[in-house]
Order: sequence, then structure tokens, then C-alpha cells
Amino acid sequence: MDTGRSETGLAFEVTHRMVLSIAIPMTLGFITTPLLGLVGTGVVGHMGEPNALAGLAIGAMLFDLILGSFNFLRASTTGLTAQAYGRGDQHAQQAVFWRAIISAVGCGLALLCLSPLLLAAGLKLMAPDGAIAQATSTYFSIRILAGPAALANYAILGFVLGRGQGSIGLLLQTIINGINILLAIILGIWLDWGIAGVAWATTVGETVGALAGLFIVLRGFRRADRPARAELFDRHRLAELFALNRDILIRTFVLLGAFALMTRIGTGFGAVTLAANAVLMNFLMLSGFYLDGLANAAEQITGRAIGARYRPAFDRGLKLTVIWSFGLAGAISLFFLLAGPWLISVLTTSPEVRQVAGTYLPWAAITGLTGALAFLMDGVFIGATWSSDMRNRMLMSFVGYVAALAVFVPLYGNHGLWLAMNAFLLCRGIFLALRVRQRADQTFLAAQ
Repeated sequence: MDTGRSETGLAFEVTHRMVLSIAIPMTLGFITTPLLGLVGTGVVGHMGEPNALAGLAIGAMLFDLILGSFNFLRASTTGLTAQAYGRGDQHAQQAVFWRAIISAVGCGLALLCLSPLLLAAGLKLMAPDGAIAQATSTYFSIRILAGPAALANYAILGFVLGRGQGSIGLLLQTIINGINILLAIILGIWLDWGIAGVAWATTVGETVGALAGLFIVLRGFRRADRPARAELFDRHRLAELFALNRDILIRTFVLLGAFALMTRIGTGFGAVTLAANAVLMNFLMLSGFYLDGLANAAEQITGRAIGARYRPAFDRGLKLTVIWSFGLAGAISLFFLLAGPWLISVLTTSPEVRQVAGTYLPWAAITGLTGALAFLMDGVFIGATWSSDMRNRMLMSFVGYVAALAVFVPLYGNHGLWLAMNAFLLCRGIFLALRVRQRADQTFLAAQ
């Protein structure tokens, strides 16, 4: 709620209700994402063709890697929009949105043009057998058609989150995922299109979601605030956007590298332990989805406070999001400790894998707690657009992670591997938290 004006922007009060009004809708929206994979797997698994199921797994993994690399489109848009929103600058908000959309569609079209090379590289990397490769190619060739729409959805989601419109974000996620799930069942099972049906379902869902998002966002724009074309392509603004996106991209690649390194080292412990680790990694990922809503709240409130140049809102927002993050992290860790054995039995039927996964379950269960500060601080630094600090501390944490692997894995085996991962998560959060106060002092002092 607006309470007046700061020196240059709108002052506002940060409350528990504000934090949860952003966090809860987006948490609900993000939690539906893993459901898509389950439905797609179930549809293709219904065909009774292992090759199709393996092809779907490889194709989905390739898209997770490719599209995940462009998550900077959402993150940077959220931070820049939140700051313009905090200043009460409708003109700047429109400019941020259109730059994000232009960038997203441009990147999506580039993916379309490069799709034959990307598919060839993916098949070479994974080296699937002939029938599996064919299934992967079918899925990839259809789903890549939604590349521009999928990346546009990143930009649209970033914009509405930057304005604190979590309910609209949830609506758009529901449209995309709902259409995806419904069409996957209709096309994949009822019409017997199999893996092609699953791919078309995703393509249609992303496209309809993008069109709905554009309609909702553009309906709220005023013609008087429309930026000129020259302004959208201003060299200085584009250079700032490029630097921000570059830093977030580096951070993302290092994070993916940490997970890949864990998998690579895990292969040395044998197939059963590797499979158990893969099962347990779902708990880490689910914890991340569960806590991402609060990271989104931190992004919006932090960016808005900096745009408004109103330090009390920044400090209050940081305090409340920390409280809620650790509270929810403790709840999710306790849930996995108690329900973990049952969840493991759902995810795998192998007695050996179940037994080994149960041994290492506590390490996976506590990743919500050890990673809570890291997830939240990512949101704070993205909202504040302190991207270079986030990048540098991710690199510092990765160096510490590699050192922990070198020390703990030879001593404790797979226990050491999980210990190193938890240490990596802790280091990320602590390194960023140690920087946040000084960085905030510099930012708000410069704004005076």
C-alpha cells in the first residue's frame, strides 16, 4: 500500500500480506511445472514403447538445457520492471517490456534457425540408439516451433512479477500448463499421436499462453506512455541490459555445471548409487520450486524499493522474506524427512535403489534449509540488478564446491558428495548475504 513519497519515488509499506500475495500464487504456478513431466511421461509410457519414452526424456532434457539458459530474460525483466514501478514511471515500464519482448522473440527465432544444429549436437552428446534418436528428433522438431512463444512467456512473466502481479503470473502459468496437460492426454492417448502429441501440446500451450499474456499486458498500457523506437534501441540501455543478462547467464551455467559435476562424480559409485542420487535430486529441485515464490517476492520488493529510493521498504522486505523462507524451508525439509521413504518408493520400484536412496535421504531432505538463503538472495540481487555481485559470488561458491568435493568425496564417498552439495548451497547464500548490506548502503547513498 502506498503511504506517500520518498525523495524520488513512491514510498510503500511492506507487509506479510504483500510478501505472500506474490509468493503464494507463483509457488502454486511453479509447482505445476513438474506435473507436466509426469503427464508427458505417463502419456508416452502408455504407448508401451521404451524407445519413445527414452526419446522423450532426452528431448525434454535438451529443452530444459536450452530454454533454461534463457531464464535471464525473465530475471532481468523482473528487476528492471520492479525498479521502474518503484519510481512510478509508466513510460520506463513499457520500454523495459518491449525490449524484453524484442529480445525474447529474436532469441526464439535464432533458436528456430539453429534448430538442426542444436538437435544434431544434442544427439551427438547423448548418443541414443536409432529408434530413440528418431523419437527425440520428432519431439524436438515440433516443440522447437514454440521457441519464440516460450521465450516471450519468460519476458511476460518477468514483467508481471516486476509489478507484483503474482495472481496474473499464476493465471498465465495455469493457462500454459493446463492446455499442455489437457492436449497431451487428448493428442497423445485419445488420438494416438504419441510423442508427437506431447510435443504439439507443449507448442500450443506456450503459444496460447504468450498470446494471453500479451493481451493482458497490452490492455493495461496507455498510448501516452509508449516509448519511441529510437528509445527502445538506445545503445546505452541495450548495453546495460546485455551486461545484466550476461551475468545472470554465467550464474546459470555455473549452477548447471555444479549439478552436472555431481552427476558425473556419482557415476563412479555405480549404477545403483547413481540412480538413487537421481531420485533424491528431485527433492532438491522440488525444494527450489517451492521456495522460488519467495525469491520472486524478494525480486519485486527489492527492485521496487530501489526504484522508489526508499530504504525502509528494502530492509523490511528483506527481513520478512528471510523469515518466511526459512520457515517454509524448515517445513519442506521436515516433510521430506518424514515422507521421503514413501516418495522414494513412488519414484522407483527397484529394492536396491530404494535402500540406497533411503541411506542418503537426510542429505537431500535438508537441501531446502541449506539452500533457502541462496534462493532468496538470488531474488534480492536480481531485483536490485546487482548482477556482477551475484555472478562473482556464484564463482566463489563453485570454487569452494570443487574444493569440498576434492576433500570429502575421497573420505566419505557418496556422503561426501552430498555434503559438498549442501556446502555449495550454504556458501552461495552466505557469500551473498555478507555482501547485501554494504551493497544496499552504496545503492541508497548514491540515490540521495
